[in-house]
Amino acid sequence: MKKVVLGLFVSIFVLALTACGTAEEGKKGEDGTELVKLVVGASNVPHAEILEEAKPLLAEKGIDLEIETFQDYILPNKALADKEIDANYFQHIPYLEAQKAEHGYDFVNAGGIHIEPIGVYSKKYKSLDELPKGATIIMSNSVADHGRILTMLQSKGLIKLKEGIDTTTATVDDVVENPKELNFIADVDAGYLPQVYNNDEGDAVLINTNYAIDAGLNPLKDAIAIEGADSPYVNIITVRTGDETKEEIKALVEVLRSEAIQSFIKEKYAGAVVPVSE
Repeated sequence: MKKVVLGLFVSIFVLALTACGTAEEGKKGEDGTELVKLVVGASNVPHAEILEEAKPLLAEKGIDLEIETFQDYILPNKALADKEIDANYFQHIPYLEAQKAEHGYDFVNAGGIHIEPIGVYSKKYKSLDELPKGATIIMSNSVADHGRILTMLQSKGLIKLKEGIDTTTATVDDVVENPKELNFIADVDAGYLPQVYNNDEGDAVLINTNYAIDAGLNPLKDAIAIEGADSPYVNIITVRTGDETKEEIKALVEVLRSEAIQSFIKEKYAGAVVPVSE
């Protein structure tokens, strides 16, 4: 009987030690309090880099930021819906709305952080004016980007869209004037566009800034034209509906909009990524 009691005592003691060990595994702040874990999904560049810069600032607010990187535009929203992450930071509002309509995601915008101007890249020509008649323009197969791209080309004087349409949902069918008879190809995943450019395919390729930077391109130097900084396509923190009121989410947005992070964005990306403050 004594051996049984002793065995039970030892087992309870071991379990107690294990429980204590588990509690100590969580990261703690300088004041000894345990940090709240926050997992955010992001594209490698510039989103994950910006989040890395924000880590120590969030730690000061009691938050342990964990960054999960993704290589495409589909999985970050799926991971958020499956509750594998707490938020994601990679998309703009028109893309979010399109994803919600297609997949029924119950997501909301918790706050805008920065804008990534889309650039036009060409190995054959040094300006849009040099593009010949019938030039092939290659762009992303993401329908959410088409209105943005066409609006930019319209602002550059290459095409004209129908009057009164919602430019965020514009398609090639909405082009009513095309003096250069540009041929649009939109069957390439956004992440492969730098490779298409490097392979010298088409006459011009439109590449999102994050993929351009990730591929070693400098949008300000290598693009023959770039979207204006007043673009409405702000990249946002996306969360499940209701989570936008959580203190850790509000702190994340606050830190990413802080002067320290805005200065980091301006200095590191030299205008290729433009921060927003509200």
